[in-house]
Formats: sequence, C-alpha cells, structure tokens
Amino acid sequence: MTYAEAIKFLYELRLFGAKLGLENTFALAARAGQPQQRLRFIHVAGTNGKGSTCAMLEGIYRAAGLRVGLFTSPHLVSFRERMQVNRQWISEAEVVALLAQIRPWLATFPAAHHPTFFEVVTVMALLHFVRQQCELVIWETGLGGRMDATNIVTPLASVITPISLDHQLWLGETLPEIAAEKAGIIKPGVPVESAAQPAGALLVLQAAAARQGAPFRALPPGAPAPPPGALALSGPHQQQNAALALRVVETLQPILPVPPGASARGLATVQWAGRLQALTLPGGQSVLLDGAHNPAGVAALTQVLRRAPPPRGRVFIVGIMRDKDWPAMCRQLLPLARLILFIPVGSDRTLSPEIAVAWCRAQHPQVACAAAASLPAALRQAPAGAEVVITGSLYLIGEALAWLSPEFQSVAAEYALNEWGGHSARPQEALPCHP
Repeated sequence: MTYAEAIKFLYELRLFGAKLGLENTFALAARAGQPQQRLRFIHVAGTNGKGSTCAMLEGIYRAAGLRVGLFTSPHLVSFRERMQVNRQWISEAEVVALLAQIRPWLATFPAAHHPTFFEVVTVMALLHFVRQQCELVIWETGLGGRMDATNIVTPLASVITPISLDHQLWLGETLPEIAAEKAGIIKPGVPVESAAQPAGALLVLQAAAARQGAPFRALPPGAPAPPPGALALSGPHQQQNAALALRVVETLQPILPVPPGASARGLATVQWAGRLQALTLPGGQSVLLDGAHNPAGVAALTQVLRRAPPPRGRVFIVGIMRDKDWPAMCRQLLPLARLILFIPVGSDRTLSPEIAVAWCRAQHPQVACAAAASLPAALRQAPAGAEVVITGSLYLIGEALAWLSPEFQSVAAEYALNEWGGHSARPQEALPCHP
C-alpha cells in the first residue's frame, strides 16, 4: 500500500457516514490489543477553543520534558496533522503501516456495523501513540463527547472549553442539551476542569460531575490569565484558554510534575494554525486568517478586531457551511466591514455565496457585499490598502494556508477527508460503554 492508496482507503470509509456511539470503537480497539489502556490522556471537549487549549497543554508538557502525543480534528490541509508527537506530524509511512495493520480487522465487522472513518482514525491514533512511546496524550473529542469515538479512554483529567450552540442536529437545540453531551467525557473520580460557562451549561456539568464523584472546578468569568505578551496566541479568548490549561496543569501537578518555567515557555511558544494568524500575500499584502465557524467563534474574532479599526477599512472574505447559524455570524461581521466577499467552500455543505449576499444586502444595505468564485478571485477584488480577514470555516482556512503558508505549501491537500455524513438524528439512548 502506498500513501496515496492509504488516503484513498480513508476516503472510501466516508461512505459509512458518521455514527455516534462507542461499540465499534471499543470493538476495534479490542482487536488492536486495547492500546488506550497503555497511555495517559487529558481529554478535551467543548464547542470553541478545544484545539487551542490542546495545543497549549501539549506545549506546556513538552516544555516539561515529556514525550507528548496530540490528537485533534479536523485537519486543515493534510490528514497527517491529526496525529502529532512532540508537534511532528505522523509520517506517510506510518499512516500506511497503521492502515495495513487495521484493515484486516475491519473485514471482521458485519457490513451493517462497519467502523466509520473517525472510528478507524481514533484507533489508528491510539496505536501510533503507543508505538511512539508517548508519556502523555492530549486527546480532543471529535463531536460532542458522550458518544464520540474518543470517549473510550479514561483520562487523568477531563477538560471542557466554552460551550455554545453548534452541531444542534447532532447534539441538541439548547445549551443544557449540548452540555449534557460534552459532560459525557466525565469519568468516575476523574477531576474536571471547565472554562467559564453559561449558567444553563454550568449546572449540567456540575450535576454530571457530582453523579460521577468527579472533583469539578470552573473558571470564574474574568479569571486571571497570562498577560498578552506572555502568550503566543492572540486574543482575550486565548488568554482564557491559557488560564484553563494552567488550571489543568495545577490539578495534575502531583501526577505530572511541571518544573518552574515550563508553563511559561510552553505558552510563549505555542503555535496553532488558522487562529488569528497573520500571513503575507505574494504581492506583500497582509491578511488575517481565523477559523471562526460558529457565532461564538465570530464573537471572539470581532472582539479582537474592534480594538484596532484599520484606517482604510476592513474586507472580510467569508466562506460558511449552510448548516451553521450563518445569519448570526454575518450580523456580527457586517458592522465592522467596508466590504464582504462571500465565496464557496470546498464542501457539499457550503452556503451559496449568492444567498448570503442577498441576505446581507437586505439586512445592511449600507455595507458593500458581493460573491466571488474563489479565494484568489476574492483577494483580487479586495481594495488596495484595506485590511483583509479570511474567516467563516476551517475548510476555507485550510485552503488559504495551502496557498500562503510555507508549512503547508509542500503537502497534499486532503480537505475532503473532513467531510462527514450519515445519520444526523441524535441517539436517544446511550450505547454500552464496553463491547
């Protein structure tokens, strides 16, 4: 099997859709020898800030001298981003070797219960981190928590970043419903560290922790955080993510000692692509990339942008998925815009730029807006000297990085592996937690 053949095989797994439940993942992990039992985890769920918080925790523990695995999703450009050890992507050869090992096990499942793409990738990651002798794995949920494939682990700590409305078709229409799904990662006796949460979500998390006998702490609003100069990632929301990461480190200090200075070094050097990331176009113009893809993410972005209005105005290049609350996202962007250019995202779920333009013109006729066929076309339409912000979807951020970032220009674009489908109804009953 070549790497190209391995990626083709992963593409084909998308035919099995996305299913919430743990039976398949437990069963596949059992065939793999229960790799999750040979690793230590910090399990991170939430709506926004999961990836950044994971990156901060990884940076701190790596600075402390540990060999740290990092499992995140979705990827921006390359599938290999999903599994990293000390921030080195999994190699093409290792992807091939892992799939060659797993593939025969898949044939033992009934056709109606074939593991999905994410279930296979989750077990691949577990095997990879065991092979790489990771001393700690920072483990991000994919969707929700309770029924997410990552939830077969028992971590050292459960971490819940800010909860807001997103993926309602899967997780519920209200904050308490969504919080109940995120709270599913809470395990008996395992400490829980939470960001500041809306009242309805906080009550659900507290009750879930009490049922599990799990010590629970939530950051109070405005909790002390590293000053902006001490954190490599920009924005007040990142300072709160850092405050949460530091609380986790404090809680786990007896188990995972972090020497003086390691936390500061980790936060000062942490990198997480596509989050308030400045890049330069070939012609020299600067652009800002931010993966805000729901109303809460856009609120964090606009909070930063309001602090420094550009002298020649701001142009937003926006690509959004139609299953998001895109009117709420646009309402926040419009007051800050000189011009909004809507473009299609490379997904079947993309919002039509023409629909977005018509809605925005009706809501804010004083703001110029137009559709563009592609990201390069939109950039050509941006007025000279205006500040350009690219946002609305991680798919779009991945496309921009593949074009503009030296880190990503030399790797194959594998965006379509992020596409997921299948059942969209929420499961009414929890599946067993063991095979």
